[in-house]
Amino acid sequence: MPRGFHALAATAVVACVITACAPTPLASPETSPAATAPTSHTAAPETPATTAVPEPEQVVGTTVRFTSDRTSVDVTIGEDSPGVRDFLSMLPLELTVEEFAGSEKIAYLPRELKYEGSPGSDPEDGDLIYYTSWGNLGFYYDASGIGYSDATLHLGTYSATEEQLSLLEGSPVTIAIVD
Repeated sequence: MPRGFHALAATAVVACVITACAPTPLASPETSPAATAPTSHTAAPETPATTAVPEPEQVVGTTVRFTSDRTSVDVTIGEDSPGVRDFLSMLPLELTVEEFAGSEKIAYLPRELKYEGSPGSDPEDGDLIYYTSWGNLGFYYDASGIGYSDATLHLGTYSATEEQLSLLEGSPVTIAIVD
């Protein structure tokens, strides 16, 4: 017999042995072992729990509480905008509050808010704002001389005094939606 025939025969035997050990290609998905095996190992990873952002009709009027070890200040959300919704989606979180320019107490968020489409504002005393240029929150207690800016987004209002706001400084402040 010619040598090529023996090589071809050996290749055919190896192919038969390999395919004999492989699963039957005619198995249907309903009866294949993979279809009946538990799928917990292929499930999508769980996403971390977050505070649910209120439904659209409930954003305005939502109460957000800023709490330190010495006081708490409640802010009532004043409008529904992309920036407000993104702020609410970040809660709860912990920040540090500090004095700024004798007119506001500020705190820097861990990331910039997604605010495209949010209107600017002309802040007043008692407003909580987000300043897009620096990525910070601001509790205005003396807004005199500060005018309208597209970079100043109104988040809500509060009724605390400057002295009460000062009690937020010096320790971590937890920010959370009040149920």
